[in-house]
Amino acid sequence: MHNEQGGGPAVADDRNDPIRGEAGGTAPVPLSVLDLATVGAGGSSTESLEATTRIARLAEDRGFTRFWVAEHHSMPGVASSSPAVLLAHLAAHTRRIRLGSGGVMLPNHAPLVIAEQFGTLEALAPGRIDLGLGRAPGTDGATAAALRRTERLREGADDFPQQLAELTRFLDDDFPEGHRYARIHAVPGPVQGGTGGRPPIWLLGSSGFSAQLAGTLGLPFAFAHHFSASNTIPALELYRESFRPSEVLTEPYALIGASALAAEEEREARRQVLSGALAMLRLRTGRPGLVPAPEEAEAYAFSAAEREFVDGWLSNVIHGTPETVRDGLDELVKRTGAQELMITANAHTPAARVRSYALIADSYALPSAG
Repeated sequence: MHNEQGGGPAVADDRNDPIRGEAGGTAPVPLSVLDLATVGAGGSSTESLEATTRIARLAEDRGFTRFWVAEHHSMPGVASSSPAVLLAHLAAHTRRIRLGSGGVMLPNHAPLVIAEQFGTLEALAPGRIDLGLGRAPGTDGATAAALRRTERLREGADDFPQQLAELTRFLDDDFPEGHRYARIHAVPGPVQGGTGGRPPIWLLGSSGFSAQLAGTLGLPFAFAHHFSASNTIPALELYRESFRPSEVLTEPYALIGASALAAEEEREARRQVLSGALAMLRLRTGRPGLVPAPEEAEAYAFSAAEREFVDGWLSNVIHGTPETVRDGLDELVKRTGAQELMITANAHTPAARVRSYALIADSYALPSAG
């Protein structure tokens, strides 16, 4: 793979541990980015994906540890329905930052397909790919049924440990002799005799199931604090209590996703996050759409129940001036004991997303490649 800026291979940073990141500037823990490629009213998927690429470059230039994209389906306001496709594009436009899925919803896919996709990504960007896995559908029930070609959705979630084990064996090419898949190989992969590694697996979750599974297997765990804040502490405690050392980790490594948006002025930050809150309200009430403009959100006549939902949602979004956001993120790290923080911003315009990440980087005095 070639980088359009330098024309060289998309190489990994030798200092970058495949799991543990390094804190930069004055940040208390390594900082990373989760980008949903949100699409605002009046905008387009093309503009949103171009912004995602700009944010990935910014994150790399400012020393963020990793940049993840998420799998969502049938949501007009989210353009990241195909993580592997988007990650291949991002790998071609960056050189060192780790890229990954936050995550791939494994029950939506055959494990062999995911092993092939991420084996391809690892071959394109050696040492830079993370495979984050979740067991939720990433959409509504009807869309999940269309993805999986079955109405038995619960069965897919319950089979997650078995699917994970199968995926791991495809990645390692080590099905035991006599297994029905022993002669099947995920390509690109170890069968070709390469000396490189494979993408490290992360388990993602918003409750205790994946937390306990990640701990039992000795895998790194990423918790979706940004939309399940009440479960954060219990899930992290369960992960740590369940943890068993493995070849991957000798001790627990917990990353949490945090919703944060910074702007030069408090009022502007509030306007931007209100747009995201209205978009989430519509999604949760079966009316998914593009992220509304701040003007639309400010003019919206919220019912009492809707106002209660929005206020509750915004209470978990760290927003304001860069200093306010930094203080809020620092407090979150202290309260949870997380080893890494992954920031996500939901805003109407690409410019607001890009600007927010730049301001947060400045607030922590992260180094600039420029």
